[in-house]
Amino acid sequence: MADVTLINAAVSTALTERATASESITSSPLSETKVAASRLTEDVGGNRSEARILHEEFGDLHQRSHDAEWRATTAERAKSSVTTLLSDLSDLGFAWRDVARLVGVSVPAVQKWRKGEKASGENRLRLAGILAACDIITEHYMVEEIASWFELPLSSSAPVTPLDLYAHERADLVFEFASGHVDPETLLDQFEPDWRERYRSDYEVFEAADGHRSIRAKDRS
Repeated sequence: MADVTLINAAVSTALTERATASESITSSPLSETKVAASRLTEDVGGNRSEARILHEEFGDLHQRSHDAEWRATTAERAKSSVTTLLSDLSDLGFAWRDVARLVGVSVPAVQKWRKGEKASGENRLRLAGILAACDIITEHYMVEEIASWFELPLSSSAPVTPLDLYAHERADLVFEFASGHVDPETLLDQFEPDWRERYRSDYEVFEAADGHRSIRAKDRS
């Protein structure tokens, strides 16, 4: 009888050890997977934070490099006479009203310069600055028909153009728009924080039943 009891005890112990080993084999890969996933989440999160910091730092560096190149190119362009600067702007396709706006003077003032009347050193530098900006944008960002590009809206949601940005002395935003590294709506936020409300429309374009596009009041319900 004692032998039977010992045998049963041995069998029970063996079965228990096998069950424990089976649970260990089953749970071990799951535990390792969880740990690996946790580490991956932590590593990716850390890398994402570093990438955000690098993005901000390189964005600032890019803006400063734009400014440095713009100033250097402006100084080089300013060696030309006022009549030459105006002629170059005309060749690029700029209308005199746009030149006047970018410089911050009246159209009659520009017309007087064209006839040989002397412009101030500051205005001469401003004319050179417009051409310098065009040089940088066409060289680095392959923009063709630069004068027309200056009239291109940043977004379909607002009629703000590079011409508007430059006229308000935000050449930095003009370069950012040309580079394509910044979302247009982000640029609008920097230029005019309340632009969404200012340019909000009560109408929308839709495709009518006859297949033609039409306009209707937006549903505000």
